Amino acid sequence: MNLKDKTTGKLIGELKGLKLINGALIGVLSFLFIVCVYGLIAKEDNSTFRALIVVPLALCAIIPVNYGNMKKIKKELELRK
Repeated sequence: MNLKDKTTGKLIGELKGLKLINGALIGVLSFLFIVCVYGLIAKEDNSTFRALIVVPLALCAIIPVNYGNMKKIKKELELRK
């Protein structure tokens, strides 16, 4: 990802997109995690929830990567001012 070749408008658009995607991802993963924990506690047959709880835990690794990309874009935008 070469940020120096992109226009300022494109960088701002990417930053907004990353913020939106990251917010939605955090929301969906939080909801899925809460549903899984509820299923583990409340349901007698919780094998499905045991298997499903791996999904939000594994996909949480995407969030720091997105924050790192957002930080790089913000830094590039600050350098252009």
